[in-house]
Amino acid sequence: MNLLLDTHVFIWYTMDADRLSAKALDAIQAAENPIFISQVSIWEMQIKHNIGKLELPFTVQEMVDAQLAKNAFNCLRIKNRHLWQLESLPHIHKDPFDRLLVSQALCENLTLISRDYHIKKYNISTLW
Repeated sequence: MNLLLDTHVFIWYTMDADRLSAKALDAIQAAENPIFISQVSIWEMQIKHNIGKLELPFTVQEMVDAQLAKNAFNCLRIKNRHLWQLESLPHIHKDPFDRLLVSQALCENLTLISRDYHIKKYNISTLW
């Protein structure tokens, strides 16, 4: 199963894995599951860190680089087709970062790991 981590899931996995559901943690740690962290999440974390809404003991770059190396996570780049897909998404979620994650999950056939109940309303594969 190809997995895309929601931003909060990536942060929790990195800093406080006890906040994840057992099902989410097992899926992330299963060696056979490729794990993706989106540039969308990196962008969101960088913005929130810069304005003081996300406190970290290190930079976002250090956190992301460490996780990409340590856990062999893959970085999912933002592609034009992800942006074009946004036009056909129903307006369930107002958060632009989450909408783009949903679009990427749709376009790339990924299961999105998220606790966000709005995301579960989209016609995508989710896990929590």
